Amino acid sequence: MANKRVVLVGATGLVGRLTLSILEERSFPVAHLRLFASPRSIGKRLRFHGDEIAVEALGDDAFDGAELVFLSVEAPLARQLAPRAVAAGAVVIDDSSAHRLEPDVPLVVPEVNAGDLASHHGIIAGPNCSTAQLVVVLQPLHQVNPIERVVVDTYQAVSGTGQAALEELRRQERQVQGCGHPTAEVYPYPIARNLFPHVDSFRDDGYTKEEWKMVQETRKILHHAKLRMSATCVRVPIPVGHSEAVHLELERPMQAAEARAVLAAAPGVRVVDDPATHAYPMPLEAAGRDEVLVGRIRADLSHPRGLALWVVGDNLRKGAALNAVQIAEALVSHAEPRAPSRAAAPIGART
Repeated sequence: MANKRVVLVGATGLVGRLTLSILEERSFPVAHLRLFASPRSIGKRLRFHGDEIAVEALGDDAFDGAELVFLSVEAPLARQLAPRAVAAGAVVIDDSSAHRLEPDVPLVVPEVNAGDLASHHGIIAGPNCSTAQLVVVLQPLHQVNPIERVVVDTYQAVSGTGQAALEELRRQERQVQGCGHPTAEVYPYPIARNLFPHVDSFRDDGYTKEEWKMVQETRKILHHAKLRMSATCVRVPIPVGHSEAVHLELERPMQAAEARAVLAAAPGVRVVDDPATHAYPMPLEAAGRDEVLVGRIRADLSHPRGLALWVVGDNLRKGAALNAVQIAEALVSHAEPRAPSRAAAPIGART
């Protein structure tokens, strides 16, 4: 496995720092590493394998010689940077929403559709954090009993919004404990001791962009364009760990025991399902874990071919940083062929 010249953009954010840590944890073969972030972080030093690496400003030469570029930035900036990195000869793994639904950009969760990497043209997208953990559980079931409909309600941690939201939750908790009134800046309402069905902005059809993204991304990753699916996304006062109540309609009836056996054998999944001993997935248990936890597996009494599940995952790890590193590992270890390059400009110009 040849060592790679790696660039990480957004290195000081929650996901960027975790990406750096996971690259070290998993001994990813790095020959040379450059770190970039916003101007306020220039000069900060981050540790990697015992060395301290200075965070640089993004200049014209940022991607010179790079073979692999991790983008952990907002979508508008990712649209600008990805074509530049590809033009410099690098493969880009983009964690933002910028390229996820581009028809010529693979949207990849390695446990589910690593084969799609063979069709990349320089840019590979990772999905929304709530989508990533969902498809890891759906795919093994779909393979043995095709899924016809999905209804999912998410309970999403504030870290999905970023460091400022985490700090706001902590500040509001202190305010409440001191008998004060929590003030909101990041969110429209206080999140401490509260929740609201509002993740991302609202669309004209009444759904949020987060809900729409979950539907479209799940269809693309599962190669199931006709999947009937609806989502409701809720923000909850949890630091790390997205939870999902999932209701499936399958092609044929499926016993809970069969579903447990299928999921127990699935990569990236850990079954935690013994209500008699209070064993079920929780954000406290999922935080810091690579696996997606699934439990409360039972027949859906409202439908003869229905199945109900409770799914929890670390939104910063499997939902973002770990998934990106797993994509890089798949590229390196399997030497997936890269399709002929296409013109970079049109990709960056699309919105």
